[in-house]
Amino acid sequence: MSQVHYFGVRHHGPGCARSLLRALETLRPDCVLIEGPPEADGLMADVLAPDMEPPVALLTHGVEDAGRAVYHPFAEFSPEWQALRWSASAGATVRFIDLPVAISLALDQREEEQAEQREASTVSAAPQAGPPGPTGQEGPEGQGVATAEGDIALGASPVDVAPGSDASAARADPLDWLARAAGYADGESWWNHMVEERGDGEELFAAIEEAMLAVRAELPDVDRLPAAQLQREALREAHMRQCIRAASKEGFQRIAVICGAWHLGGLQASVTAKADQALLKGLPKLKVSSTWVPWTYRHLAWQSGYGAGIQSPGWYEHLWRSSGAAQPESRAVGWLARVARLMRARDLDCSSAHLIEAARLADTLAALRQRPAPGLDELNEATRTVMTLGDDTVLKFIREELIIGDRLGQVPASVPKVPLQRDLEQAQKSLRLKPEAAQKTLDLDLRQANDLARSHLLHRLGLLGVGWGSLARVGRSSRGTFHEVWTLQWEPRFAVRLIEASRYGQTVAAAATARVAERCEAAKDLASLAELVDQVLLADLPQAVVLASKALQDHAAHTGDASQLMAALPPLANVFRYGNVRQTDASLVGQVFDGLVVRAAIGLPLVGRSIDDAAADQLRQDLLAAHAALRLRDPGRQEAPAQQWQRAIRHLAGSGSAHELLQGLATRLLLDDGALTAEEAGNALSLHLSSGAEPLKAAAWLDGFLNRNAVVLLHHDEVWPLVDRWLAGLSEEHFVRVLPLVRRTFAAFEAGERRDLGARARRKTGSTGQPAAPVWDEVRAAQPLPLLRQLLGLTA
Repeated sequence: MSQVHYFGVRHHGPGCARSLLRALETLRPDCVLIEGPPEADGLMADVLAPDMEPPVALLTHGVEDAGRAVYHPFAEFSPEWQALRWSASAGATVRFIDLPVAISLALDQREEEQAEQREASTVSAAPQAGPPGPTGQEGPEGQGVATAEGDIALGASPVDVAPGSDASAARADPLDWLARAAGYADGESWWNHMVEERGDGEELFAAIEEAMLAVRAELPDVDRLPAAQLQREALREAHMRQCIRAASKEGFQRIAVICGAWHLGGLQASVTAKADQALLKGLPKLKVSSTWVPWTYRHLAWQSGYGAGIQSPGWYEHLWRSSGAAQPESRAVGWLARVARLMRARDLDCSSAHLIEAARLADTLAALRQRPAPGLDELNEATRTVMTLGDDTVLKFIREELIIGDRLGQVPASVPKVPLQRDLEQAQKSLRLKPEAAQKTLDLDLRQANDLARSHLLHRLGLLGVGWGSLARVGRSSRGTFHEVWTLQWEPRFAVRLIEASRYGQTVAAAATARVAERCEAAKDLASLAELVDQVLLADLPQAVVLASKALQDHAAHTGDASQLMAALPPLANVFRYGNVRQTDASLVGQVFDGLVVRAAIGLPLVGRSIDDAAADQLRQDLLAAHAALRLRDPGRQEAPAQQWQRAIRHLAGSGSAHELLQGLATRLLLDDGALTAEEAGNALSLHLSSGAEPLKAAAWLDGFLNRNAVVLLHHDEVWPLVDRWLAGLSEEHFVRVLPLVRRTFAAFEAGERRDLGARARRKTGSTGQPAAPVWDEVRAAQPLPLLRQLLGLTA
C-alpha cells in the first residue's frame, strides 16, 4: 500500500530546504510530487545541467497570447529546487501537481471578459446595477502573471505573502497570529527565527503541519481571501489531491508531497475523488508553452511585487551556504566579514576591531532575546551601531548589494527558445555584451565597428520594447558626435517581451523592422513619426527608414499645421549631425526634411495669429528647435528650402498680427543669422519700444528679441540705451504691469550675464549710451612726470 508523506514548506526558505533534504535522504521516496506547473514536467532534467545556475524561473506563456505568462521562480535555497535536484540524481519519479497554467490563464481570461461585460452593462444600465467584479489578474501562489506590458500581478496564499505587501495589509496573515502568540512583532521575523535560521531536521515538518492545521481551522475563509481567490485555491487543492490519488494507483510505495505549508490541511481533507472530479470538470484551457529563463534576486525580493517572495534573498543564500558550518557563530562572523569587504571596497573605514565588537554585540543581542544565534536583525543592529556609527546611508547599499543581492541566473542553451531569443543571444555573444542583473554603464565610441554594432543592437531592442539599455544624459545631449553612454540592466521580464516580439520576425533586425511598420500605421501625429525615423536611423534599419519616411511624407501631405511640421524637424536633423560617424546615408531623409521645411515655411506667418501667451510660448520653443534643426541641415543657408524658411521668418518679424513674442524672436533670429543689420534691428527695437506701444506688448516683444539671454544687451551698444529709455519712460502703473514679464526674461539669464549687466548698469553712460567722458585733472596727471623722466633718463 502506498505511503504518502506530506512536507509543508515555505517557498524560498533555506531552513525548509535544508530540513527537506535530510527528510528525503531518510525516506528515500520513489515518487516526489511538487507544487508547480504540470506543463514543465518535460523540463525537469535540465536542473542537473552543468550550465544551469539559479536563480531561474519556469516561464509558462500562452502560445497565441505571449503576454499571458506565469513565472515560477527558484533559488538555490528553494525547497522545491533542492527536491528537483535530489529526485533527478536519485532516479525518483518527479512531477508537478499544481493546477495547470493552461487552466489558470484561461480562467484569468474569462474573468477579465466577464468583468468587461459587467462594466459595459453598468455604464449602459440603471444605477441599481451591481458592482463590477474583480478586474485584476490573479495567479496561484508562487506565480506571477505577466501582463502585455511585462508587469507582474500576483495572488498568493497568506502564508506565502511577505509582510508589508498589499495582500497582507488587506487580509490577515496566519503567520502573524502565530508570531504574536510567540511574542514576535510579525510573522516574517517569527518564521525566520523558528524555521529558516535553525538547523532542525525532518521533525520540523511535523511542527509546521500541526501549526498550519490549527491556524487553518481557526481562521475562517471569508476573513482570509476574496471569494474569487478562494474558488481558485479550491481548484488547485482539488487538482493536487487528484494527482496524489493517481500516483497511489500507479503503485508507488513511498510518495513525498512537497507543497506550500498552508495547503497541508486542504490536501489531507476528507474529500472524495468524485467531488474533486466534479469540481474540475469543464474548466477552460489555453494552449501554453514552458521554458526556463534566468531570474534575479531583485525580482525574487518581495518589493518587486512577487507575492510569494522574500525580503532578503542574499541573506537566505548566506544561510544556505553556511548551513554546514561547525559553529553557528561562524555564520555571523562570515556575514560581518562580507559587510567589511563591501565597506572597504567603497573606501569606508572598517577595521578588525570593528568586526570583533560588532560580532560581540550581535551575540549579546541574540542572548538577550533568547535566540540560539544572531539573525539578520541582530547583525543589522550591530552593523549600524559599531561599523557605520548610526549612518543609515551605508546600510542602504549593504541592503542592496548583500541582503538582496544582484545575482542573475543562467539556463542551458538547450532549453526551448524562440528564434528571436537565440538570435539575440548570438548577438550578445559576438558583441561581448553579457546580460547582468546589476546596473552597468557602457561608453560606446561610434568610430569603432564593434561599438557601433552594439549601439545598433540596443536601439533595435528599444524599438521592440526591450529596454535593456537606456541612453544616459551627458552634458546638454544624450548623444555626442562620436560616442554614446548607455546604462544597461537585464531584467527577467525581457524574456516575455522577446517571446511577444517573436511574432514580428526571427531576428532582431527583422522583428524591429516589422514593428516599425506596425507603429507607422498606428501613428497619429508628425512628431511621433519623425521621432520614429530618428530611431530607425540610429538602429541602422534601411528598410524601416523607407517605411517610416514614406509614412511621414504621407501624413505631412494632409497636415497644414505649422506647429506640427516644425516639431517634426528636430528628430530628422539628427541624421545630419551623426550620419557620417554612423555611416548612415543622410539622403534617405534629406528629401523628407526639405519637404517639411517648405510646408512649415508656408504656414509659419499664419501660425502666430490670435493666440494667447501660453500658446505663443509653446510656438517659441517649436520655432527655436526647428531653426536649430535647419542649421544642422544647411549651415550655409544656400538651398532653396532654407531661403524660403528665412523669408518666412522675415515675414513673421514684420507681421503686425502675429503675437509680439514671436515677432521679437523672429527679429532676433534674423539678427543672429546676419540677415538683419544692427541698424535695422535697432529700428525695430525703437519701434516696438516706443512710448506709443502698449507696455505689455512691448515687454512680450522684448522677451522674444532678447531670447532669454543677455548677449544682445552686452554686445550691441544700440540696444542698451533703447531698453533703458523705454523702462525709464514707463509710468508707475505700466511699470508694475510689465515687471513680472521683464523679470521673467532677465531671470533666464546666466549668472555671469546678470553680473556683467549689473557692472554695466553701474557705469555712468552718456545720452548715446556710450560711457561719459571722464573729467581730466591736469594737476594730478602732471604729478608722476618727474619720476617718469628720471626712470627713462629724459631731461626736462
